[in-house]
Amino acid sequence: MKKAFWLAGIAALALAQPASAGDTIKIGFVSTFSGPTAAIGNDMRNSFELALDHLGRKMGGKPVEVIYEDDGQKPDVGKQKTEKLIQSDKVDFIVGYIWSNVLLASLKTAVDAKTFLITSNAGPSQLAGELCSPYVFSTSWQNDQTPQAMGTYMTQKGVKSVFLIGPNYAAGKDMLAGVKSTFKGEVKGEEYTVWPSQLDFSAELTKAKNSGAQAIFVFYPGAAGVQFLNQYTQAGIKQQIPLYTAFTIDEITLPLQKDNALGVPGAQHWVNDLPNEANKKYVADYRKKYPGLRPTFYGSQTYDAANLINSAVVKVNGDTSKKDEMKAEMEKANFKSVRGAFKYGNNHIPIQNFYLQDVVKDAEGQLALKTVATIVKDDQDRFHAKCPMK
Repeated sequence: MKKAFWLAGIAALALAQPASAGDTIKIGFVSTFSGPTAAIGNDMRNSFELALDHLGRKMGGKPVEVIYEDDGQKPDVGKQKTEKLIQSDKVDFIVGYIWSNVLLASLKTAVDAKTFLITSNAGPSQLAGELCSPYVFSTSWQNDQTPQAMGTYMTQKGVKSVFLIGPNYAAGKDMLAGVKSTFKGEVKGEEYTVWPSQLDFSAELTKAKNSGAQAIFVFYPGAAGVQFLNQYTQAGIKQQIPLYTAFTIDEITLPLQKDNALGVPGAQHWVNDLPNEANKKYVADYRKKYPGLRPTFYGSQTYDAANLINSAVVKVNGDTSKKDEMKAEMEKANFKSVRGAFKYGNNHIPIQNFYLQDVVKDAEGQLALKTVATIVKDDQDRFHAKCPMK
């Protein structure tokens, strides 16, 4: 009988233990690791692993366990993987999410479970506004912000009219809306293409050419960006109508776009040559750990995500049951970001600089991205007022 009471007491004590009783910090990572956009997910994973190396693969004195899940670029799959990580694997944090539609499908699961979700890419407008949450942080941007910077730059350049092209999903709509919110000239037309299957843009390019617009703005990440730029050049339009972009040219696509990318400016919050010490170490160590590869903005954001999580875990000495304390610490953005210092808005979206990037040939004769100028400083997304958090 005494033994039975003793065992019952042990069982009750075990049930009473907080989440901190775990021997590891468990992190779920949802991204795309298969199909034509797998290169993006792989770069994000590479940077997260590098950050863990720099942290000694521990947070708050505990080893870190990462569970990687492939969303296949499908919202329903992403939602299923998010549910698995929270309900079965019982992770302390979830990070990743390339695609806005995948994140939106997964968001409620994390918020309802009060599991911290750090999006290291996707930034739908809803997340910055009415769907903001104490448990959701971004280490990237709100979708509109980068194209807003490009709209500002085009206005500064004296562009009088533009034709907009992008994919027909949440981020594509946000991107084109972002340009329209800051560009002071005339929008001659806008086209939305089937996402992600459409890779033939000849009809859209013909419409842009015939519109009489002085410029074209396009948003196509990954393989679609390679195809668009190739077709834009092959059709002879590059010599006739300047192209302005967001997220279309990066260190993943550039080796495939080659000289077609020369002379095509983009806007970005991070470029590999930003001069702060954290970024110098990140870029150098990435290239050393992954020979032949260069880190991208996707990776830089994910590297920051690991360090944001670490700041929270260190603050509570590994006791991940102290969610209020972790939230308060993450709101300080109290870590060395590779983009330089930034602040969080009330909606947990970064307030940060956006730069003009251009394609150049580096000292090795290789194509690379270079910071040309600062377009806007300390930019805050335009949806933060809709967020009920103050």
